Amino acid sequence: MVPVLELEFGMYVAELDRPWTETPFQFQGFFLQTREQLETLKKFCKTVLVDLDRRETVEHLPKPPAGGASSALDLSRTGKKKHAEVAPVEHEYARASAMHAAGMAVVNDAFAALRAGKTLEANRVTEAVNGITESVMRNADALLLFTQLQSKGDYTQSHALDVSVYMTAFGRFLEMSIDDIRLLGHVGLLQDVGKVRLPDALIEKRERLTREEFELAKSHVVHSAEILNATPGLPPALAELAFLHHERHDGSGYPKGLRGRDIGLVGSIAGIVDTFDALTARRPYGEPVAPSTALGMIYKWRGTLFDAYVVEQFIRFVGIFPLGSLIELNSGEVGIVITQNLDLRLQPRVMVIRDANGNPWKPQKLVDLSRGHKLGSGELYRIKRTLEFGRIPVSAETLFS
Repeated sequence: MVPVLELEFGMYVAELDRPWTETPFQFQGFFLQTREQLETLKKFCKTVLVDLDRRETVEHLPKPPAGGASSALDLSRTGKKKHAEVAPVEHEYARASAMHAAGMAVVNDAFAALRAGKTLEANRVTEAVNGITESVMRNADALLLFTQLQSKGDYTQSHALDVSVYMTAFGRFLEMSIDDIRLLGHVGLLQDVGKVRLPDALIEKRERLTREEFELAKSHVVHSAEILNATPGLPPALAELAFLHHERHDGSGYPKGLRGRDIGLVGSIAGIVDTFDALTARRPYGEPVAPSTALGMIYKWRGTLFDAYVVEQFIRFVGIFPLGSLIELNSGEVGIVITQNLDLRLQPRVMVIRDANGNPWKPQKLVDLSRGHKLGSGELYRIKRTLEFGRIPVSAETLFS
């Protein structure tokens, strides 16, 4: 299923997320050709099933209208600078791997120090965030790809690093300033450090929390702010921003019940990314869901739990085929999405890892679907379907080896 927000003109809409009889559409299945069709889909549906085998040429079809959902936020921090990619993903990947390892070491040491009653080393945290930011600025896909494929350890600590990477990369996508992007990296890495003051049994509990336990769990944001306030050398606004990732657009969040504009852009980004990573990660109390499912849930919550504009931008950022997605090509080969194509979202760059008979490709083959590569039959390469994550084991460390 594809979020309506991600549809492109020329796609064939095969099924809706509701009965056809509940919509104005006269035919069950159609090529998306007009803005009127798109606006009607937005009104009645959240996701639709697209038949990837059917597509009309798009040269003479209209482009989607500019803009999108309105926002209650101050968006002056976005649109400041277009960040150029300076390294291809295959060149940045090894450096991204090293930055991830260094970041994970800092996170592990920081949580261990806090559990032992010591203080954070702000200089090490800043060094880790700077490393993440530098890698993301060279090529955001490399570190995001490694993060997606990397085996996870302790959930709380892995979650901290993953959220930092996603927030940094999302800030780059939003064309925020480099200082704001670094701030996002700090927020993602440290907004949950207060969990070290909660009982291990609470953090690791597999069953649903009782009301009393949930109230205790919510206190981690206050503990995070206290820890960050007591740590010299961190960005001045960090403690205040650590309060925000559980606030919700409609005022239903905690700890202050802030609404809309009061949450701010950084807080809105933090809430969406924190939720997306939590949904797609293996947690003590829940199994992960597919990224597409998580995006569908977040899209459903736009305008209520999350700012609609930031949600729409996040969905565009993650894409129809998220980085690390396992896909089957129309050749029968199996590949991994390694680079997004923001202009042609159905045509990412793919690393082929299995041939049509299921044998490993050695050496691995890179296919850019936007460049019109053809099969022996003359048919263009395209993605046939996505496959279940983990169906074919892929080592993050050996992906480009």
